[in-house]
Amino acid sequence: MAFMLTKPLGRIVLGFGVLVVVAFVWFALQINPIGGSGHEVIVTVHQGDSISTIASELHAEGVISSPLAFRFDTLIFGTPTVLPGSYQMKQGATFAQVKSILSAHPNVRVVDVLPGLTLHEVAVDVAADTSNTFGDHFVAEATAMASTSAYKPNGSLEGLIGAGQYVITPSETASGLLKAMVKSFDHEAKAAGLTPATTINGLDAYQLVIAASIDEKEGYYPRYMPKVARVILNRLAQGMYLRMDSTVLYYFEQDGGTVTPAMLQTPTPYNTYLHAGLTPTPICTVSKYSLNAVLHPPSGSWLYFTVVNRNGKTLFSSTFAQQLKNETLAQKNGIE
Repeated sequence: MAFMLTKPLGRIVLGFGVLVVVAFVWFALQINPIGGSGHEVIVTVHQGDSISTIASELHAEGVISSPLAFRFDTLIFGTPTVLPGSYQMKQGATFAQVKSILSAHPNVRVVDVLPGLTLHEVAVDVAADTSNTFGDHFVAEATAMASTSAYKPNGSLEGLIGAGQYVITPSETASGLLKAMVKSFDHEAKAAGLTPATTINGLDAYQLVIAASIDEKEGYYPRYMPKVARVILNRLAQGMYLRMDSTVLYYFEQDGGTVTPAMLQTPTPYNTYLHAGLTPTPICTVSKYSLNAVLHPPSGSWLYFTVVNRNGKTLFSSTFAQQLKNETLAQKNGIE
């Protein structure tokens, strides 16, 4: 009778033992996958993400095979402190490798190149997100690549990089980053109808980019950029000085602010109060709006414009007398 009782019990114990061994082998294979690591992917951790959410993201990107096994691992061996940000890691990585990467600071940086930013400002942002050495290489590569541009720029890639968000991985180079930025601009320019061979209103492609960059700064709001573009083109056609504050400020590496009498009297190449025509280079990164405005400007005889209230409302005029009236209105509204 005793034998009959122990036999089922033995089977249960044996079955449990087999399950333990299978579970152990499965867990071990999750911790250290067979076949080695694969392609590099980027996993982003957001503020407040739980380890469960992070595990799900790792699984979605193919870094781990089982979110459950990863959570078990963190329960047994400890949970890493993970900072919000983006991390580059390889698919099929070991749990130890994953936790090592997550425990360090995010190793992927994101740089936002906004319309209106100068190349110098972008270089500063790149250096801040990477290192001063990377930033120095970025500046050097920008100078070197200018000589190969089909737009035949005046020694600078200013205005010839595309606005957008750029991911800088640990393996990224300054040259590779710049090539991506230039490619982005080329794509945006083509979409707007601009190629290195374009000529419109007597301006070649590079001059059109210069005009668009001035429009970017002066028009500011996309709704005003078409009319500002027409003002720029009308002044050029009539041989008038552009007299744009943004061009004066560019030389002094200032984005907005007051143009002082001393600045206006400084004979820099970018002082359009003292020099006729366009500036030697663009003065910032352009947007699709300013590009389209210069390439497809509206008809009109406007020669002047001014902001007349703190909401940015801008009035345009064809005569200096009307411009003076608009300036008086601006002063009444507290706009200097």
